[in-house]
Amino acid sequence: MNIISELKHGKHRAIARAISIIENNDKAARALIKQIFKNSGKSITIGITGPAGAGKSTLIDKTVLELEKIGYKTAVLAIDPTSHITGGAILGDRVRMAESTDYGTYIRSMASRGATGAISSSLRNSIRVLEYAGFDVIIIESVGAGQTEVDISKIVDITVVVFNPNTGDSIQTIKAGLTEIGDIYLINKSDLTGANQLFNAVRDFIGMIEKKPTILLTSAKSNKGISEFVKKLKELIIAKKKTKKLQEQSRLETELRDIVLNNVKNKMSTMLDSSSTYNKYLKKVQSKTLDPYEAAEKILKLFK
Repeated sequence: MNIISELKHGKHRAIARAISIIENNDKAARALIKQIFKNSGKSITIGITGPAGAGKSTLIDKTVLELEKIGYKTAVLAIDPTSHITGGAILGDRVRMAESTDYGTYIRSMASRGATGAISSSLRNSIRVLEYAGFDVIIIESVGAGQTEVDISKIVDITVVVFNPNTGDSIQTIKAGLTEIGDIYLINKSDLTGANQLFNAVRDFIGMIEKKPTILLTSAKSNKGISEFVKKLKELIIAKKKTKKLQEQSRLETELRDIVLNNVKNKMSTMLDSSSTYNKYLKKVQSKTLDPYEAAEKILKLFK
């Protein structure tokens, strides 16, 4: 059987091979996407983010088991910090998600490679691979909080932000931009001291925004609040399915624009590298006989 046929049957080895192609081989990735693209855009994607140490992986492990019990075939993509030595993803998530892995859930760690644009491209296409393989729900776990999380929230249907009482800068992190992205906020490790205070602080702060997201106390370790969380997820999954087609059209517009602009940027960069006129104006800027804005206008006239 070829890779497309194996993907259709949900074979884990074929999924792993396909995602490796997506990450590492641009030409082969394009050929693969061409074959599966028509069958993409049907799954519900859930982004789960928050500071390191919030207990996201254990939480996801328990959540996946509950989703499977109510009939959702679920896969997990874990976006990890890049290993400085190998350039690959750190695979700790697979250890912490041992229970759902044993249950048969597909889990894949992907290196962030330090580039948000690269995350968007490989993540979009990895989601398509999993959709083609028949997964109803795809969970994206990302580490930390910041611009990467905001960008990932634009790709997923539902965003869950996880905090724990040991994260001293939780409220500051929320203020840094996570208020707009969360559909659900979880205070995890709720058996720890300070959980209720953090819950109240988050509720007070998040309550000021128009979106009115859900805020819950959970403890993945003791299974506290997990069924309530999954019940809320199910409600959101049902609601998001109704608007999925419209949202998918909007995302495809953004993706096409990103690809076109990226290709233009690369072509322009190649042209500038070999342009004697560019080098002439560069020397004028470097010698301060011409300011960079005027030089840029003169260079751009060459490409009209």
